[in-house]
Amino acid sequence: MRTSELTTPALLVDAQLLENNIRTMSDALPGTRLRPHVKAHKCTELAKRQAAAGHSGFTCATVREMEGMVRAGLGHDLLLANEVADASRLGVLAREGARITVAVDSDATIDAVARAGVAEVLIDVNVGLPRCGCPPEEAGRLADRARAAGLSVRGVMGYEGHIVGLEDRSARGAMLEDSMGQLVSAAGKVGGEVISAGGTGTYDLNSWATEIQAGSYALMDTAYGKLGLPFAQSLSVLSTVISVSAGWTVADSGLKALGMDHGDPSVEGAKVWFCSDEHLTFAPNSPLLVGDRVRVLPAHVDPTVAYHDSLYVVDGDEVVERWDVDLRGW
Repeated sequence: MRTSELTTPALLVDAQLLENNIRTMSDALPGTRLRPHVKAHKCTELAKRQAAAGHSGFTCATVREMEGMVRAGLGHDLLLANEVADASRLGVLAREGARITVAVDSDATIDAVARAGVAEVLIDVNVGLPRCGCPPEEAGRLADRARAAGLSVRGVMGYEGHIVGLEDRSARGAMLEDSMGQLVSAAGKVGGEVISAGGTGTYDLNSWATEIQAGSYALMDTAYGKLGLPFAQSLSVLSTVISVSAGWTVADSGLKALGMDHGDPSVEGAKVWFCSDEHLTFAPNSPLLVGDRVRVLPAHVDPTVAYHDSLYVVDGDEVVERWDVDLRGW
């Protein structure tokens, strides 16, 4: 099949660029130094490529991702880096033999994990992003509470999500040192061998964490592309020109095909004006005709992938494989 035969919008993954991205990260963070985050691609076939590169543990954001990874034979060491009020489905996975670890940040989430029969947790610590995570000074108490509930506390987790996308590398480094200082301090009170943190934007700066939860590096997006990282934009959204007017052109990929929370997508050789539900309006440098195909680079890979059923792995214009985006949903 050629890309010209695909129904658009369609997700394309450049096979060589993907391979290069996985190799580059594996060289930098070999083996268990990297715990790839599957929320970025939601695809077990891609996760298998990461496992083949030596990464035996994975990070997930949803229970559905955890279930899909176990079914795919990738349940050797799964971390749900998110709190849940009902962990019963995770208990089923644990009883089936998967190693399941869950982030907890309160008495209630500790109790939910203990009730479900999951054995291992990380204490999630707020290191500056106002999202989940306990105050650093509460981490030791929660670790004692978890052990009293019969759980094994593997260590701590803290996500510097307010830092990973900063374009100024020196600012990233300075703020990271402060955040990880809080996490290391909490780790001393919690105990355990794991300090889990990081993302694609700080993968080579975070020397405090024992494992880095990077995910976007494999496919990339234009937001991370501004940081000068050694990873290429391997993912694009193939779109078809459906209307041409004097001064602008419209393609068939809009808000329902592209993650927009990090800004507008990009089209090489064009200025993007705006997106609406099913439309991308842009001004190309050279005239295009109705029926022409363009490749659109999303600003945020994670929600972009979650809108689609498949990833089409391509070599130039040849489709070499189709991978299901099989970890969507909750």
